[in-house]
Amino acid sequence: MSGPRAPAQREHGPLPFDLPRVTAAQRRRAAELLVALEEHYADAHCELDYRNPHELLVATILSAQATDVGVNKATPALFKAFPTPADYAASSPEQIETYIRSIGLFRNKAKAIHAAMKDIVEKFGGRVPRTMDELLTLRGVARKTANVVLGNAFGINDGFVVDTHVERLAKRFGLVPADATVAMVERHLMALFPRERWCDVSHMLIWHGRRVCKARLPTCADHPVCRRFGTSCELRVSAKSIRTKHDRRPGSAAKPAKGR
Repeated sequence: MSGPRAPAQREHGPLPFDLPRVTAAQRRRAAELLVALEEHYADAHCELDYRNPHELLVATILSAQATDVGVNKATPALFKAFPTPADYAASSPEQIETYIRSIGLFRNKAKAIHAAMKDIVEKFGGRVPRTMDELLTLRGVARKTANVVLGNAFGINDGFVVDTHVERLAKRFGLVPADATVAMVERHLMALFPRERWCDVSHMLIWHGRRVCKARLPTCADHPVCRRFGTSCELRVSAKSIRTKHDRRPGSAAKPAKGR
């Protein structure tokens, strides 16, 4: 069972960086994409199981280079053994490792979780901080993890979650340049979509990427969202290039219809 919906939040402060300029036409297209995504993924949400902010933080740290399904199998026993940040802080990475051995990079993740929870206890009064700057001081937390926690636990949109699915779809849908870095992808998406929807849109893109527009063997050829917006999909561009090369071969010109 996934975590509770984040409460409505209006604590959005000024951004620490400028967003790229986008045209009115680009914003209209993004708005049309949002409508199309909502038709299929209106109930999209974070698929990590959690009951409170610190459980979401732990689960998100564990999810790096791992599946949500795998994380959700490991966390019930972990959360039972360490019900509060103080319980993690009073333990050791080796004790935490016992519960997460099924997850990749478990040793490094155990160290990150222990250090992050210790800081939460010692520096933040046992509560997960509610600002980007403070979250980024915790071990194992980069912008993606911080955005997941802020958006889902607190309803605060300070950035846009960019995981492998969001990055792939943003490029296939032509929302960002094909050579955009993860940081550039985030800023373009922040510029294109309304701030209050950043968390929602990331969930919808992730669901579409997991269920339909996959990296390998995608099943999106006939999906209406991909048909309409996947103009920059590398698979579509590659197929078009192959057809063009074939058409240019000697003798490949279409034969005239009979009777003409």
